[in-house]
Amino acid sequence: MLNHTRVTEFIMQGLFDHPQHQRLIFGLFLCLYVTAIMGNSLIIGAIAIHPPLHTPMYFFIANLALVDILCTSSVLPKMLKNLLQEKKIISFDGCMAQLFAFTLSSGTELVLLTAMSYDRYVAICHPLRYVNLMSKDICISLAAGVWAVGTINSLVHTLLMLRLDFCGPNLIQHFFCEIPPVLALSCSSTYLNEIMIFMADIFLAMVNFLLTTSYSFIIIIILKIQSSKGKKRAFSACSSHLLVVTLYYSTTIYTYIQPTSSYSLDKNKMVAIMYTLVTLTMNPVIYSMRNEEVKVAIRKILSFTAKQ
Repeated sequence: MLNHTRVTEFIMQGLFDHPQHQRLIFGLFLCLYVTAIMGNSLIIGAIAIHPPLHTPMYFFIANLALVDILCTSSVLPKMLKNLLQEKKIISFDGCMAQLFAFTLSSGTELVLLTAMSYDRYVAICHPLRYVNLMSKDICISLAAGVWAVGTINSLVHTLLMLRLDFCGPNLIQHFFCEIPPVLALSCSSTYLNEIMIFMADIFLAMVNFLLTTSYSFIIIIILKIQSSKGKKRAFSACSSHLLVVTLYYSTTIYTYIQPTSSYSLDKNKMVAIMYTLVTLTMNPVIYSMRNEEVKVAIRKILSFTAKQ
């Protein structure tokens, strides 16, 4: 193994095999990227400046918007640059940094969605105790725990990746550095990495179970409400979050939680595009289109910006 030359850069396979379409795709993805950044930034700004939005639910939504910005920015800028280049290269250090940022954002978002489902569970199933169970200190502690879990998970996977030898080939079968395609290029044993991925999958499965359980209780409570108006109000309180959860799980579980040996770019790259760009662009729309207070706050920001 010591006789091999260590890889100092990777070559990305890219998204599409038709160079004549690259500039058109670049323009489309650039518009979606700008929309995702501006939309999530507006959500954070609206929640920060508008007192009626200073509630636990919107505190977590602001964190979700921050995670979405991190996720999109970890992948899209390099991908957009590569779309304009014939040879799509990323340095080894750049690849590891991208892998860390993407793993951090995806893991954090999964745990954060579970924390948000707990907030909706308390609001609907224990409304009289909501103020105590979701106090400011508890919300901050939950958010800190969410970010800590995501950071530790990402740090472990990245450090384990750094201990591996990469001596060729250096063609990544993907359009960004993600654990499965990068791990497949290692010329040393990946046994420990596979074990830690399996353990992380078990933990994430438990988190998913808690989220599912929370929504099971929520649905049961909503069905027990006698008045149709009460059912509508209860469902409205969690419908946006439920839609975001559905979009997230329908893409990331299929793409990310699978054995490295079964990874295939052909069947996963379009789903990865959905997760890294389209879904994150939709999240601000989902959370703002049904809430008048969010619309009021966004109008305040836009009118202030126009005056400037």
